Amino acid sequence: MDLHTVTKEERDMGILVHVASFAGYIIPFGTILGPLIVYLMKRDESEFVAACGKNCLNFQISLAIYFVISLILAFVLVGFLLMGILALFNLIVTVIAAIKASEGEVFSYPLAIRFIK
Repeated sequence: MDLHTVTKEERDMGILVHVASFAGYIIPFGTILGPLIVYLMKRDESEFVAACGKNCLNFQISLAIYFVISLILAFVLVGFLLMGILALFNLIVTVIAAIKASEGEVFSYPLAIRFIK
């Protein structure tokens, strides 16, 4: 997407999709539910928001899988370190994704498994 073809409202909704994943700090499964709600509300209205939503949801679902694996590895004490790294990684890339959305760019999250195409 080009900045000139993406309206301010679309950029704002793109930011909201990414930032909505921080709902996970407040409610269980909020990291997935927050972006999912925004995505479902706006996917038909904006191709940009739909792309942001898909990328964000794919990343958050992937991250949930990585956390489950880390939880299992916590029995051998390695998982605790991995969970901390994953939490920090989530925070950093989500902020980067929100900044890219504010610039009218669709951010492709690293380590994301493409569940939603």
